[in-house]
Parts: sequence; structure tokens; C-alpha cells
Amino acid sequence: MMGLDITVITTTLKLAFVVTLWLLLISIPVAWWIANTNSRLKGIVVSVCTLPMVLPPTVLGFYLLILMGPNGPVGQLTQALGLQQLPFSFAGIAIACIVHSLPFVIQPLQNAFESIGKRPIEVAATLRASPVDTFFSVTFPLAWPGIFSAMVMGFCHTLGEFGIVLMIGGNIPGKTRVVSVEIYNHAEALEYGKAHLLAGGMVAFSFAALLVMYWLNSRYQSKMG
Repeated sequence: MMGLDITVITTTLKLAFVVTLWLLLISIPVAWWIANTNSRLKGIVVSVCTLPMVLPPTVLGFYLLILMGPNGPVGQLTQALGLQQLPFSFAGIAIACIVHSLPFVIQPLQNAFESIGKRPIEVAATLRASPVDTFFSVTFPLAWPGIFSAMVMGFCHTLGEFGIVLMIGGNIPGKTRVVSVEIYNHAEALEYGKAHLLAGGMVAFSFAALLVMYWLNSRYQSKMG
């Protein structure tokens, strides 16, 4: 592949898979709570979850670097537990990507849960279904298009992470160097052929993922209709 480093691609895909999994585990209960709560804290929680969308990646990355550094509260905790330092590590960039991509996953999930309405849940409750059974038997199938969209958005957004990865992980080959950083390296070195190959691959993959997401959602809606 024109001398491209395959480890850059595998590291990027590994990062996207890990981040997407954790985003779903975190975002589904948070989005469900936001969609169904009347708590006064809702506005604060929504604002905190949306904040990474409007903050520059360098600002978010800077404060995460402070928090996870050796003098930060998270860094001191990892030291006390005998764990590795998070800055300039794969775990560090994964955490940073989870924080940065959070609103891109929570919002589609919230919209999906809100679109269901309360009627199906109330019917399940009259049939004595437990909350857990109601979620997996009723809510999850009805919200599946939104869940799938959130998964695709989280995955593709992680693939394109640049600023926050560079702030937290640096540019360490085989460890924190991802495709977006490698494109920057090639462009800086005037290696436009290699940069085109990686950039074009990301454009093609992202377009295909969005096209599949649109097709599956349209097919699902036609079946439900």
C-alpha cells in the first residue's frame, strides 16, 4: 500500500471499536434518563453532555490532559492504583475520544427514545413487564434505528478524531498514531500521494457507512409503516 504503515489503520479501527462500545454503554442509559425525566437537573446534564460538541478540541484536550496528568485528580488516582499514566497512551486517547464523541451519540439516542412516546411503555407496564424487560422487549426494538445511527455516528466521528488525539496521545507509532494524524504527517512531509490514499479511504468509508445507515433506517421505517 505505497509504503503505508498498516499499524496506523489497525490502531484507528481498534480505537473506533473500543470507543463506540463504551459510548453505547454510557450513552444509552443517560439518553434514556434525559428522554424520560422531569428532574431539574435535566438542563445541567444535557448541557454537560453537549459541551464537547461546541468546545474546540484543543480546549477539551488541554483540560483532559490536566485531569489525567500526574498532578491531576485522575492521574493521581491511576498512580495510587498502580496503573499506567493515561496521557500518551491508547487508554488515554480512548477516554478523550469517548468524551469528545459523547454528544454525537447521546443526541440520536435521545431523539429515538423520545419518538417512542410513553404509550408502549405504559402498555407493557399494564402487562406487568419489569422495567428491564420493557426496555429490551419494547423500547430497544422501537429505538433500533436511532441506536444504529448513534453507533455509526460515534464510530465515524472517532475515525476522524485529530486535535484531541494529538493533545492527549501525541504521535507515537504503533500506540497513539491514528489515520488522521498520519494524514497530517504525510501532508506536512509533502507526501500527497500517501495523504490522498488515507484521506480518500476515510471519505469512502464514511460515505458508505452513512449510506448504509440511511438505507437501513428507510427500510425499517417502511416495514413499521
